[in-house]
Amino acid sequence: MPVLTTDAESETGIPKSLSNEPPSETMEEIEHTCPQPRLTLTAPAPFADETSCQCQAPHEKLTIAQARLGTPVDRPVRVYADGIFDLFHSGHARALMQAKTLFPNSYLLVGVCSDDLTHKFKGFTVMNEAERYEALRHCRYVDEVIRDAPWTLTPEFLEKHKIDFVAHDDIPYSSAGSDDVYKHIKEAGMFVPTQRTEGISTSDIITRIVRDYDVYARRNLQRGYTAKELNVSFINEKKYRFQNQVDKMKEKVKNVEERSKEFVNRVEEKSHDLIQKWEEKSREFIGNFLELFGPDGAWKQMFQERSSRMLQALSPKQSPVSSPTRSRSPSRSPSPTFSWLPNKASPPSSPKAASASISSMSEGDEDEK
Repeated sequence: MPVLTTDAESETGIPKSLSNEPPSETMEEIEHTCPQPRLTLTAPAPFADETSCQCQAPHEKLTIAQARLGTPVDRPVRVYADGIFDLFHSGHARALMQAKTLFPNSYLLVGVCSDDLTHKFKGFTVMNEAERYEALRHCRYVDEVIRDAPWTLTPEFLEKHKIDFVAHDDIPYSSAGSDDVYKHIKEAGMFVPTQRTEGISTSDIITRIVRDYDVYARRNLQRGYTAKELNVSFINEKKYRFQNQVDKMKEKVKNVEERSKEFVNRVEEKSHDLIQKWEEKSREFIGNFLELFGPDGAWKQMFQERSSRMLQALSPKQSPVSSPTRSRSPSRSPSPTFSWLPNKASPPSSPKAASASISSMSEGDEDEK
C-alpha cells in the first residue's frame, strides 16, 4: 500500500497526497495492532490514555472512497468526532451514530473539551467535564473517549491518535479567531460531514429551563431542595411554596370534580337501566292484564263457562210437546212432568235464553192444569 512521504504535507503539517513508493520490507513485516471496535456493550468505552494505539505499523493515508470500500482490511478506519456534549441528548447520539456508520469497519474516537477550554471559547456548561466524559463513555457508538481534547486539531494530535477522518456537521464553526476551525481538515481531504438533528440542542434545552424557571424552582422545592441550594431568595421561596399549596388545592378540586362526574354518570346509567326495566315490566303487566280481563280475555271465557254451568244446573228439563197426557188419579195430585236433573244438552247461550226457557216451562205447567 502507498505510504506517506515527508514532502507530501500541507503548510499545516497534515498529509495531502500519497506516495507511490512501496514500503520497505521491515515495515511490511510489522502487523497492525490498533484497537478493534467494541463488540459487546457490557462495559463503558475506555479512555484514550488507558488504551492508546501503540501500533508500530505504518499508518497509510486513506481516501474516503477507499474507506467506504472496506480498505484497509487489516485495521479499522479511525474516525474522530469532537464536541462539548453538555446535557447529552439525542442530537449528540445521532451525530455519533452517523460518524460510527460512515464506513464498514470504523473505530470511533470522541474528543471532549475540558471545562477551561469550553468556558473560555463557548461559555458556561451545566455539566462539568467529568460528567460529560462519563456520558460519552456510556454511548453505544463510542469506542474510545479522549479527555481534554484540543479546541483546534493539530497535526501532532492527529498523528498521536492515528486519525484517518474527522466527522462533524458541515456548517462552518467560527471560534477562537477562525472562520472555521475545521477548514484545514477539509482542505486535507480528511473531513466527512454529518447531519444535524433539527429541533434539539443543548441551547434549546437551557432556553426551556430559563423560560420556565419558576416551574422548575417550585418543582425542586417540592422535592426537598432548599432555597439556598436553588439560590432562591426568602420571599421567592415563600411565594413558590404558596403557589405549590394553591396547585395542590386545585388538583384536589379537580379530582373531586372528576369523581363527581363519574358518580353522576354511574347514577344516570343505573337510572336509565331501572327506567328501561320498569318499562319492560309495565308492558308485561299490561299485556297480562289485557290477556286476562280484556274483551277476549280468559277471565271472560271462564266466567261465561261457569255462568252457563250454573244456569244449566238451575234450569229444569222441558217436556216434549207431542208426549201423551197421563190420566189423573182423583185421589192424588197431578205429578210434575219435568225432572230436576241437569240437562245434557248444550246450555243456553245467554241469560235471556235461560229466562225464555223458564217462561215456556211455566206456560206448559199451566196448560197441564
